[in-house]
Amino acid sequence: MLPEPFDLLPAEALPRIEAASGTAVFQQNDSSLGPYLLISGAVEMVRHTEAGHRIVLHQAHASETLAEASLFSDRYHCACIASRDSTLILLDKAVILNRMERDAGFALALLKRMASQVQGYRRQIEILAIRGAGDRVLAALDAFGQTGSVMSFAARIGLSHEATYRALSALTRRGIVERTGRGRYRLRR
Repeated sequence: MLPEPFDLLPAEALPRIEAASGTAVFQQNDSSLGPYLLISGAVEMVRHTEAGHRIVLHQAHASETLAEASLFSDRYHCACIASRDSTLILLDKAVILNRMERDAGFALALLKRMASQVQGYRRQIEILAIRGAGDRVLAALDAFGQTGSVMSFAARIGLSHEATYRALSALTRRGIVERTGRGRYRLRR
């Protein structure tokens, strides 16, 4: 079952893509086929600069869409690399645009979903700007909880896993965070 509004699209317009860890779903400058919905795993949106530097623009997690700008572009502006074995669904650009033109409800639901993701991205940037590891971990737990392992959580919030473990231990000792299992933490409510 796909999330709204993608559940309204015909199944033939939603091919499933399997990407092994380390492989490219698409490359920078490839022809745009449309955005993707990440079903499971994790991918990084990566841009290579003229000088050859690799910049990770975004780390996408399950249930997120990615490459949304491809709806209105002929080429992908970055590469999409699986950071774990991943399953994605290609959201056919022509089908999406056609549905948006003839179905205002679909268009509004899609815009609402994308606006919500933009808010999440802005919150992520805000969290990355927090200097202290403890404060950053606390803000991230409050904003989106621990997703995946402590190592993947640390990468998502821009800290080393060692600094993240230390912050989690200190927050646990202070009674602000509780350990719910091996390598699993959440805010104490």
